[in-house]
Order: sequence, then C-alpha cells, then structure tokens
Amino acid sequence: MDVSLLIKTAEGKLEDAFACIDDIALHNQKRVLDSMRQHRVTEEYFAEKTGYGRNDAGRQTIDKVYATVFGAQSAAVRMQFVSGTHAIACALIGNLKAGDLLVCLTGAPYDTLKEVIGIEGDEPGNLISAGIDYIEIELDFGLPEEAWGKTIADTISGYSQGKSGAGGSARPASAPQNSRCMFYVQKSCGYSTHRPTLSNGEIARVIAVAKSVRPDAIVFVDNCYGEFVEKTEPPAVGANLVAGSLIKNPGGGLAIAGGYIAGDAPLVHAAMNRLTAPGIGEHLGLTYNQNRLVLQGFFLAPSVVANAVKGALLIAQLLCDLGCKVFPAPGSQRYDIIQAVEFGKPERLVNFCRAIQRGSPVNAHVVPEPSLMPGYQDQVIMAAGTFIEGATIELSADGPLRPPYAAFVQGGLTYLHVKCVLEEAITLSASGDLPFF
Repeated sequence: MDVSLLIKTAEGKLEDAFACIDDIALHNQKRVLDSMRQHRVTEEYFAEKTGYGRNDAGRQTIDKVYATVFGAQSAAVRMQFVSGTHAIACALIGNLKAGDLLVCLTGAPYDTLKEVIGIEGDEPGNLISAGIDYIEIELDFGLPEEAWGKTIADTISGYSQGKSGAGGSARPASAPQNSRCMFYVQKSCGYSTHRPTLSNGEIARVIAVAKSVRPDAIVFVDNCYGEFVEKTEPPAVGANLVAGSLIKNPGGGLAIAGGYIAGDAPLVHAAMNRLTAPGIGEHLGLTYNQNRLVLQGFFLAPSVVANAVKGALLIAQLLCDLGCKVFPAPGSQRYDIIQAVEFGKPERLVNFCRAIQRGSPVNAHVVPEPSLMPGYQDQVIMAAGTFIEGATIELSADGPLRPPYAAFVQGGLTYLHVKCVLEEAITLSASGDLPFF
C-alpha cells in the first residue's frame, strides 16, 4: 500500500475546503490582532502578580481582548477553571437557583455534564439536587423553525403542569411562573456520531426561536471545540453566555490550563461569584504568571485551529477512502475540530487510539488502556501524547467503549504532524500490527 500516494490523492480532493479554511483563519487572525491593538497589549501586562492578584492589569486586559473578539459585553479568563466542564458548571450554577428551569435543546449533553446536571450519578451539588428543574429536548433540524418553537413551547407547558413534555422528560414542577429559564445549546457533537455540530448560523436560528417562546430566557452555549472554526462566535449571534477551555482551541497550544466565560456582563459576574465568592467575583485571582502564554496562545489560535481543521478533513478523507465510516463526511463544512470515525468493534477502536499514541511527540512509547475516568459512565480509551496533559487542541483521540465504538479525533498543532501520524497509523494497520480498518 502506497500511503504517501493515498495522502496526496486525499489532499487533492480537499483543495477547495482547505482554501476556505485559510480564508476563515485570516479573518479570525485580523479580529484577534485588532482586539489586541485596541486594548493596547504591552509587555508590562506579562508581569507576575502575587497574593490576591488585586488590580492585575494584564488579567483585566485579557478579559477585554476575549470579550471584543467574542462579540460579548464581558469575559473572564481564569487559570482557576480546571476544565471546560468546570467553566460551564460555574456558568450554570452561578446563574440558576432552586425553582429555575434548564432546558437542553440539543439532546443529551456531553458525558461530563450529565453529573453536573444530575441526570447521571449522585454527586452532591448537582443542579437537580439544588432544586433546579431540567428538561431535555433534541430539536429536529430537518424540520422548519415553526416546529422547533412548538416543541419547545409544548415541552415547557408540559413541565409547568408537572408532566413529561414533548421530546423530553421533566421533574415534577416546583417553579413559580416567574422563575428563570435557561436554554442550553451544545455546539459540538460530543460523543455522538449522529448529532451534527451546529454552525453559529444555526445557533442564531435556535436562539431566535427559543426567545420567541421565552423572551426573558438566558441562552447558554457550550462553545468547546468550536472557537475560531468560523468567522464569528456565539455571543455575536445572540447567545447570552458561552464557556470553554483554554487547553482547547483558544489557548493555541500554549495555555497550560484554564477556561473562559463570556457574554452579558451580569451573567459573567454571577458565574465568577460561583468560581470565587460573592463580593469577590472576577476582581481577584492570580493568573500564576501565565498572562503572556494566554495572550500569545490566543494570538496563535486562529492559525492553530486552522491546522486542526485541515487535519480533521484529511483524517475523514483518508479513512473514508479506506472504507471506514466517518462523521462528518469528507470535505463537508466544519463547525468544530472533531472528527468521528466508527470502527464497529472495541478492539479496532483501541488499536486506532494506540496507533495515534505511537505518533505522539510525548509518551509515544506508552500503550493506552481503556479505563473508567471521573465524569464518565463507560470505560474510555484515550490517546493523548501531548505537551499539556489533556490538551485536545493537540492531536489526540478518545472514545467510550460502547457501540458504535467510535474514536473522536481532535486537534493538531501543525497539519504536518497530523500527516505524519496518519501515514504511520495506516501503515501499522495495513501490516497487521494494529489493525483498525
């Protein structure tokens, strides 16, 4: 098998898609550059602070740069967020109280959010245990918007009567009529090979429909894996609040930890009260001498994300050509950096992840094994030979050991690294060493 020829053939099929990615990256690079110039970033902002981190001009400028790029009133970028899930949890718990209603419009949320909400596990402090009601709807994007509105309205009506709503389930109603309603939208596909990632255009349509049902509602978007893949971010198309991780897209491969929340200023403030304490909010907190890396990573992010998206397209095209079932399809428009590949058998999923691990710059000699992990109900296999632990903007692959036994590949600091890994992985599989196709 001439793997180099396979790659060249695949790249030929992807020329137009690659050109589109380059156009988006250039647009986003200009937006980031303009924001940094607007807010007068200077090397003085890289200086280390100690103690409370009071009046950290660097931290405050990072927040302003993010807010401007995201099209939001306010943003908070903090090292204290241990993950994207943590940032999302602070946004939810900080803005919801007993009797309020959380309505997920995109079906079952990502695995780690299920325990935050309380629909799996029994962790203290989850939303349901705090008296927050939850409804899950999976909008059918093949139907007209009028149908979405009816589904949302009927479901909320069913909830208010203390019974199951259309397309979802509800706890017995405990909220007064004037309780707060938050609509939750997950942009990325998560661990799903059937629910497509939403474009920001589709999110704008969902927001318009949801607000027509509840004009006073908050719309929250889980933006993980989607930053800089398009020319806009959800706050610019109407989202009231978004959150994500710095070791995914916006960190550009340089941020060593952290997360962000952006959106309407009162909602960001309430979320930060949850991260720190009421009365402290976003006003204190060290950045642990990371201001330069956070800003530099954000500056590099449009280019790094473009590399990751190109890598995802190449993975899709090559493995499709080899007979694998891939999602999204090769050459399709991308709205996040994730590429799913179905293997049908657990051993093929494991072999693929092990092949990816062998191509890593860090821990290439390590053999991944499926295991249970905090926040997941199934065993998960993870290939992540990354410079920053768990950084999914670096080339990595993981998946739960459950049908259809799909690997979810994401990241790639450079497109060239993705090509190297694919060439070696396909060669390993063809030789019978680690067969996955």
